[in-house]
Amino acid sequence: MTTNDAKSATKPAIDKKALLAKYIAERDKRLRADGNAQYLQIAGRFAHYLEDPYTPRVERAPKTDHVRFAFVGGGFAGLVTGARLVEAGIDDVRIIEKGGDFGGTWYWNRYPGAQCDTASMIYMPLLEETGHVPTEKYAHAPEILAQCQRIGRQYKLYDNALFHTEIEEMSWDDENARWVIQTNRGDRFTADFVGLGTGPLHVPKLPGIPGIESFEGHSFHTSRWDYDYTGGDPKGAPLEKLADKRVAIIGTGATSVQCVPHLARACGTLYVVQRTPSSVDVRANAPIDPEWFSSIATPGWQLRWLENFTDTQSGAMPEVDLVQDGWTDLSRRIREKIMQLPPEEMTPQKMLAAFEDSDFEKMEEIRARVDSIVKDSEAAQKLKAWYRQLCKRPCFHDAYLQAFNEPGTHLVDTDGKGVERITPKGFVVAGVEYEVDCIIYASGFEVGTEYKRRAGFDLTGRGGLKLSEAWADGMRSLHGIHVHGFPNAFFVQPTQGANLISNVPHNLTDSGRTIALTVKETLARGCREVEVTKEAQDSWVELLLTGAGRMTGSPDCTPGYYNNEGLAPSPAARLSVGYPAGASAYFKYIDAWRRSGGFKGLAFR
Repeated sequence: MTTNDAKSATKPAIDKKALLAKYIAERDKRLRADGNAQYLQIAGRFAHYLEDPYTPRVERAPKTDHVRFAFVGGGFAGLVTGARLVEAGIDDVRIIEKGGDFGGTWYWNRYPGAQCDTASMIYMPLLEETGHVPTEKYAHAPEILAQCQRIGRQYKLYDNALFHTEIEEMSWDDENARWVIQTNRGDRFTADFVGLGTGPLHVPKLPGIPGIESFEGHSFHTSRWDYDYTGGDPKGAPLEKLADKRVAIIGTGATSVQCVPHLARACGTLYVVQRTPSSVDVRANAPIDPEWFSSIATPGWQLRWLENFTDTQSGAMPEVDLVQDGWTDLSRRIREKIMQLPPEEMTPQKMLAAFEDSDFEKMEEIRARVDSIVKDSEAAQKLKAWYRQLCKRPCFHDAYLQAFNEPGTHLVDTDGKGVERITPKGFVVAGVEYEVDCIIYASGFEVGTEYKRRAGFDLTGRGGLKLSEAWADGMRSLHGIHVHGFPNAFFVQPTQGANLISNVPHNLTDSGRTIALTVKETLARGCREVEVTKEAQDSWVELLLTGAGRMTGSPDCTPGYYNNEGLAPSPAARLSVGYPAGASAYFKYIDAWRRSGGFKGLAFR
């Protein structure tokens, strides 16, 4: 008997029928008819939750000039697109950003412990171009923000940027073949080309808990962390002002998993209020050895790492796993299970069953990890995730579960129901009021809301066509970048392209390359406009619909933003898909599309 056989023999068999029944029972507790409507839009009486605590607003004169390229959003999408444009010789780039600096989600998310949950080597963009060596496998927020600022400086994107500025209107001027842009700062300027990087993780939301406006203590959202109240800083200094405070954090997703350990060490009393536990696997973060890095950092190293990771996610499974993290671990397990099938059993049904077996085994390990760490057996049971690993964003951390061993930390599990109400003095769960001095909302960002609401404006294209009208029945594009009726406009996001959710920056950096080459080609041809033809857009959408469809999770998945809060997807959601052959195949396809020089599907005028 081999060592692996011996290990398998000691593992108890998984009762799949009982496990699925448990998954469904836990899901049913959490199903709500209101779906995304359960959350509050932060506006009006809640507008103070959006105030920028990091950078003071600086008054300036309105802009009334013209730029070659205007980009909405100063996060990764805007930075990598701006960088690729500069590399292509197009340096008249203006980025419009509602925050006080570049960074996007990494400008706002400075809560203690914030870090990427995909390895730094593939998550942080343009490492090779900027020469930055990540300090650890999973970089913390200050380092990621510094990389954003480094890109801004190196490519001189600060020179023309507009911070603390929001778009109010962006419309196409048919007669002059240019975009007219108006902002909340009185700007009215024009641009030959525009890009939109208004992704899903920048509009915070609040839980729609009755009485939320009545709380008389202190409160804030994790994306606007109040260090004046808590003490400490984004670099990890202790939150010394919380020593005598009773604090509640509502939400136990990826943000809470990262900041709870810091709160647990600092607070007099900490209540972690949970509706659905996260799946928390080993992170095993470690410093990056500069000598090792120099040995692998040969020309093209980051693209090789990106492709290697994406190949594991797409099932290609390269011989060497460069990244070696929780994402690639699950992929390896699935592939090994499938490869054990006899050739005659290599059917879609058998392969799906092998996938399911791998997930069941992995989640059993993750649940067993809770028992091995959390000393309170009752709390440990409530911290176990009863769903498949990819039903919600997987989390990886080596201090979150340990935080529940701190004497002042208390898990308040709502058994899937959420907080009953908020009172002037605290919050109520199952009829019990918990009095607190501060409530921290770790309630995430708007994901399932309509694009216009998240962007903050409705793009107006050729002939007065609104983007909301063009996408009334669902998104339609070529490559997720070009939309018919909106000439010289480019979208930077994963959908209808690679749709690689495990490492979103790969999607963005690749789109930036496509956009820069398209703009360069338009100018080289002496043309004023570039637009996808309706035929090419329709053909692309038809191709997308030949795939497996939108990732809505299994029918036993617990509700969350991955699956429209457990509700049936809208008819428009069927178009929120990616390339049918997978992310790796898409990146190879689009690279060949760019290299051909034909820009098939685009019309230049």
